[in-house]
Amino acid sequence: MEVRSSGGPDKNQVYGLSNTTAENLRAARSVSTVGSSQSVSSTQSKEFVALQQHTAQLTEKYDYLSAAYAQLKADNAQQKAEHNQLREFVMNMASQSGDTCAPPPFWPYNNQPPPPPPPPAPSLC
Repeated sequence: MEVRSSGGPDKNQVYGLSNTTAENLRAARSVSTVGSSQSVSSTQSKEFVALQQHTAQLTEKYDYLSAAYAQLKADNAQQKAEHNQLREFVMNMASQSGDTCAPPPFWPYNNQPPPPPPPPAPSLC
């Protein structure tokens, strides 16, 4: 069976069922579904109940994970704020100490390679 609905003179024509149009087919289908809806088998009913339970479980898990994600996001924001406060405190302490002879921070914090090792001590023998 083939349905054509892309325009042209045969629009909405269903081939293989004489001159039945798609609208007539939809109407006939909806009438037959309404008429048979009362004869739902117990297997279908059990499957429907099982799907409802599964959906409820998935919804519960989603809600739990959403709340956990929100908490992690808040914790991360708090840690970033604490980190920035600590960094600012250390920078203020360093600027107040006036210690200009302090070595620069070691690699990788200043994105510079580590300094070369000192040359070996001369042999006394």
